[in-house]
Amino acid sequence: MRLSHILAGAVAALSLAAPALAQDTVAIVGGRVLTGTSVIEGGTVVIRDGKIVSVGAGAAPSGARVIDATGKVVAPGFVAVDSGLAGTEVGAVSGTNELRNSANTLSAAFDISYGLDPWSFTLPVARLGGITRAVVVPQHPGSSGGHVHEDETAGAGDGGYQTPGLFAGQAAVIDLGQDANILVKPRVAMVAPFGEAGADIAGGARGAQFVLFKETMAEVRLYARNKSAYERAGLRDLSLSRADLEALIPVANGSMPLIVSVHRASDIQQVLRLAREEGIKLILDGAEEGWLVAGDIAAAGVPVLLNPISNLPSDFEMRAARMENAAALNAAGVVIAIKGNEGSTHRAREARYNAGNAVSHGLPYGAAIAALTVNPARIFGMGGQFGQIAPGAAADVVVWSGDPLEPLSQASAVFIDGVEQPLTSRALLLRDRYRQQTPMPPAYRN
Repeated sequence: MRLSHILAGAVAALSLAAPALAQDTVAIVGGRVLTGTSVIEGGTVVIRDGKIVSVGAGAAPSGARVIDATGKVVAPGFVAVDSGLAGTEVGAVSGTNELRNSANTLSAAFDISYGLDPWSFTLPVARLGGITRAVVVPQHPGSSGGHVHEDETAGAGDGGYQTPGLFAGQAAVIDLGQDANILVKPRVAMVAPFGEAGADIAGGARGAQFVLFKETMAEVRLYARNKSAYERAGLRDLSLSRADLEALIPVANGSMPLIVSVHRASDIQQVLRLAREEGIKLILDGAEEGWLVAGDIAAAGVPVLLNPISNLPSDFEMRAARMENAAALNAAGVVIAIKGNEGSTHRAREARYNAGNAVSHGLPYGAAIAALTVNPARIFGMGGQFGQIAPGAAADVVVWSGDPLEPLSQASAVFIDGVEQPLTSRALLLRDRYRQQTPMPPAYRN
């Protein structure tokens, strides 16, 4: 094999891992600017030092690098919610899955941020779909495509701890920038399954899970009030490890939101009731039958992470699933965020397609854009920091060839924290390598 071929392959591979270089000042001019909350025709977006400096109808500042977006659309980078990005590589290879933990001594305390891979091949693919940030969540039996095995039911396991725990662990926010420091904020929310999956964990009945959850919160509060007694073994035995008890204190006092996977309308009502009784801050995940109780969800001020194309009655939890769910929830005043497909990892980029489908079934266009950008940031307590084109926000900006909710539109420029990202992925590199009309692939030529 020629040395030139070896060097060319090495350069191509490293191009996915080497950090991009930031520009001093960039002005994106002439495009239709979707700020996340409004629209500016022929606007100018100015980026400097990783932040958005200004947005409006003014001219580009002197000395700025100018990107002509005339005839194009400029939008905030999309935020993938309920995602597995950087946490898993190949679904069939368990060694690449950092999203799930089965140790009964560590459930709520499972911190997903320590297993994230900045060099995951899933990140460049998602970037090409306009995704610049993600909320990465632990998996559990109620996750997308998840199911409960016979050994995933309640009981006292090793050490007397719950087996498995009611909680899957803690979510993290990442950016998809091409560098080694993708973690934005760890421990942004706790994750737990309810409905059928949660009932199976608790022993088979929904009522059992709710009682077990309330008892768990009581133990957490008892521990928080009596840590010194716990240290000297002066407190009764508790069903959780110390690490899990500590991790659940913010949930019990309402400072950390609990992402609850739930689908059936009656389960949603009971979860809302539980939150009122326990003082828990909720985020609903799924809520396929949410439209039936949209008023209750809105009155409780609880946001929803949903997939608007989940409209098939695949089981008895989703008998009333319909394509108008997103529109109905939004019309009731519920803050929604739109997910990608199949765990929002390899198909995270399809969130924009899902948003387009929601628009075709009654969701206002502006609400669909907000559900991909500004709403996720607000839901996870980071409003104003990203997800919108506004002065002071992170410069996560994507220039689109057309309407970003139109599948044929492509990203022509992607900025994350003001750094322009390469528009490539491993899949594209392999395509380019092997589509050459030669007798043998480049790696096999002399």
